[in-house]
Amino acid sequence: MKTNIRKLTGTAMLSAAAYVLMFLEFPIPFLIPPFIKMDFSELPALMAAFAYGPVSGVLVCLIKNLLHLMNTQSGGVGELSNFILGAAFVLTAGLVYKKVHTKKGALIGSLIGAAVMGFISLFTNYYVVYPIYTNFMPMDAIIGAYQLILPSVDDLWDCLLIFNLPFTIAKGLCSVVITMFIYKPLRNILKGAGQ
Repeated sequence: MKTNIRKLTGTAMLSAAAYVLMFLEFPIPFLIPPFIKMDFSELPALMAAFAYGPVSGVLVCLIKNLLHLMNTQSGGVGELSNFILGAAFVLTAGLVYKKVHTKKGALIGSLIGAAVMGFISLFTNYYVVYPIYTNFMPMDAIIGAYQLILPSVDDLWDCLLIFNLPFTIAKGLCSVVITMFIYKPLRNILKGAGQ
């Protein structure tokens, strides 16, 4: 019972941290169009997946995005994409870490999770996110934003392969690096002393 309460409160606390981190987003000029921004909101979800299991990591992704719907600037499309990709990342990392419960297992799981998130982003962006975005911005304008950086891209698939795939993997890797430094000192606080 005590463990379940700690897990529930820890997941809620990490969800709140992830929600706040969503507001600390920033563009990366000259590398990716300005409507795609970097944030570190997967970091608390990854920590939840390691401390409490993969389901808690996915719950953090879900809660932060449901809360962020109150402040959405994308009609919910950005939150849907963030949830799908974040959940793929932390679920994969958490499942590997559950099987190989070592620092090496956490690192391998996180790296695989970042790659899975990047791979899934190709298909979710191509078949779901960008088709919905065309209700707000024409596809020509979307591709035009990428062409300002690299004029030779001429279709959405090229844009996703050249820009979004590496960006999504790099975003995951940033969370991996930070987690590897801060998880161990925070582990006892998250799990309770002696666990």
